[in-house]
Amino acid sequence: MNIPKLLATSVVRGSQQGESHGGIFLVDMHDGTSNQMFDWNTNEINFEGRGADRGLRGIAYYQDNIYIAASNEVFIFDHDFNIIGSLKNHFLKHCHEICVWQDTLYITSTGFDALVMYDLKQKKFSSAVYIKVSESGFRIMKFDPLSTSGPKHSNKIHINSVSCDASGIYFSGRKVPFLFKIFSCQFGSVANIPLGTHNAQCFSSGIIYNDTEQDTVCFVKNKMTVTTQVPKYQSRNILNIDKYLSQVARPSFGRGMAIINNGIVAAGSSPSTVAIHDMNNAKIIHQLTISMDVRNAIHGLEVWPY
Repeated sequence: MNIPKLLATSVVRGSQQGESHGGIFLVDMHDGTSNQMFDWNTNEINFEGRGADRGLRGIAYYQDNIYIAASNEVFIFDHDFNIIGSLKNHFLKHCHEICVWQDTLYITSTGFDALVMYDLKQKKFSSAVYIKVSESGFRIMKFDPLSTSGPKHSNKIHINSVSCDASGIYFSGRKVPFLFKIFSCQFGSVANIPLGTHNAQCFSSGIIYNDTEQDTVCFVKNKMTVTTQVPKYQSRNILNIDKYLSQVARPSFGRGMAIINNGIVAAGSSPSTVAIHDMNNAKIIHQLTISMDVRNAIHGLEVWPY
């Protein structure tokens, strides 16, 4: 099978100041190699919380540039992984996944329960919505990301994934059991998903997601569910498992997903592993481990297009 190269980002949970907090890796499944293209070790990293400001997450491409989310801003890289710019906004906090659709960058701002949009042609933040949670359900509230007023910090749904196509904008959060859709002026849920999921999105006329709580990749279509297990390792082979095993870091934490072709996806897990899942036959057909340190977890994953 012709598996393309993949770009992966990682978060090193529990890192201390002076240590690496993650990086960007170019993964070649054919050669069985991974090259670290960038090391996230800035001294400006915030040390409060679990992941918080540490590590790198969502990946997107536009023209000749690479966009990578890093908590409160999105960095812009060239092909040699030099930082050539960044996007900052008051309403970006603990960003997770990002995507590009029709000259717009869609950013999940987890710390505001919001989606923030950036016009890549006009080079400005153009619009935003936040998800208001009440006893009556969920509502989408528009706001201007360039204004001084808007939503306050909130993490009620822990929005962590976004994807777009001609049918609409799809997003989900770890704390809500739904895949939501926005199209034109309409908003609602299009599928039920387990709590704790990551990377929920449309796939082969169904939906696919990392069921992080169950350590599986799940493909749901026509009320049928196909699952594959996240790669697992013997505890004795995992580095730092005795020191760091907790809610801060654990093995088989599934996160990060890239669609390769019909029925085939790449998915990430910890300790940092990229696996190729054949959802047509419910099996892993290839995998590559970048690190055996339990703290090191794949977060962002995309096909390398260049």
